[in-house]
Amino acid sequence: MNQTPADPTGSVPAGVPDGVVDVPIRDETIRLGQFLKLANLVESGSDAKPVLADGQVTVNGEVETRRGRQLVPGDVVTLGPAAARVATGDAEIDVPW
Repeated sequence: MNQTPADPTGSVPAGVPDGVVDVPIRDETIRLGQFLKLANLVESGSDAKPVLADGQVTVNGEVETRRGRQLVPGDVVTLGPAAARVATGDAEIDVPW
């Protein structure tokens, strides 16, 4: 599966639900498994593996099964009815302590 480059216009790919939430990241890229947790699409990192294996996650409208898929700003990740877009900017780290 090829990684689709992010759309610089910020438009949402076809098949992506309305109400996409922008989730800022600190670096230029982030792995899909990490982003699912950061965007609160899964509760823990270990929850990412089964939803990816079941084909429940899409990136830019295409099913993605690789936890290590590198995401770049503009990529839209969807899990069920929820969708989050990788954004640039200062990311707040959500830690339980």
